[in-house]
Amino acid sequence: MTAPSTRPSLPPTFESDVVRVFGDDHELSEEHDPRLSEEEIVTLYRYMCMTRQIDERFIALQRQGRVGFHVGSLGEEATIIGSAYALRPKDWVFPCYREFGAALLRGFPLQRLVDNVFGNKNDVVKGRQMPHHYTSRQIGWASISSPVGTQITQAVGFSWAAKLQKHDTVSLVYFGEGATSSSDFHSGMNFAGVFRVPVVLLCRNNGWAISVPSERQTASHTFAEKAQAYGIPGIRVDGNDVLAVLSVTRRAVARAAAGLGPTMIEAITYRMGGHSTSDDPNRYRGASDTEPWRLLDPIERLYDFLCGKGIWSPEQDQQLKTQVADDFKAAVQAAEGTSPPALETLFDDVYESLPWHLVEQRAQLLAGPRSPSGH
Repeated sequence: MTAPSTRPSLPPTFESDVVRVFGDDHELSEEHDPRLSEEEIVTLYRYMCMTRQIDERFIALQRQGRVGFHVGSLGEEATIIGSAYALRPKDWVFPCYREFGAALLRGFPLQRLVDNVFGNKNDVVKGRQMPHHYTSRQIGWASISSPVGTQITQAVGFSWAAKLQKHDTVSLVYFGEGATSSSDFHSGMNFAGVFRVPVVLLCRNNGWAISVPSERQTASHTFAEKAQAYGIPGIRVDGNDVLAVLSVTRRAVARAAAGLGPTMIEAITYRMGGHSTSDDPNRYRGASDTEPWRLLDPIERLYDFLCGKGIWSPEQDQQLKTQVADDFKAAVQAAEGTSPPALETLFDDVYESLPWHLVEQRAQLLAGPRSPSGH
């Protein structure tokens, strides 16, 4: 990046009820400023940049045929990193599938992330899932599931259990605006509202549910207002303003931890890339759709602020990029040199103690003929 640039005003979709911290003059809103130290703001910037660089490199690997699939978060880094930073270590995340940056922020090792995408023997889910479908009890990260919206009811159930056990634990669940059309959204919101469970429901309104635009997804004026029908507070936030996302999420977490129930957050952002590497967004949208949001890039926005305050420099930026590139290259080299999961791991993690009939089946499988190419 070069010198700070002048950012345009927010698009018309950012109405007066949308929480913002960054002003057009790079000054911070007194009302919503989370009052972070310079070091904390730099940490946010570092993880946002890391997320984007890793994103770009995974896409390149998929295009080269070295990995099978990638789900990116281009343009949504502020929503993901800002909300995750608002959590406490004991809180849990129920992700969608774009939040790998949040997993890294919470301590998931980059090597394990790369191993998962390659599906090798060091993959935490032993190569059984699609890439970017991993889990980690150590960082409070629930298993990712692909069906739309299912993580909402899972998060609500987890929070209900925490409330029953009187644990001071809050869950944050991510979902896109397309998931608000699912039955799991209704079931989860209704249960959360009735039983006042400690959950934060974060809707990433990124404009598209694969190829379906948000205006075709609902007749309501906003997605946040849907929360009112379930007796849940709904709040809208500028999803490209990392400090605003952090601020509203932190308040929602504090509210849930205090026993005051759930909050739904609508983070208004934009999916600048495809839904995944299996999607071609040029088939259903043009450059005119993305250009206003390109000018509101969340990383450029924070970079401008940091440089304007003398906290960051182009030289530091280049050092960060070089370090991320080197770390990622080393992780990929290690992952590509690691063998696939052993065949017998098919039977692992199914039961705490393997029952006799699965012991027999495993023995039969291992004694059977093998394909010349491996499994």
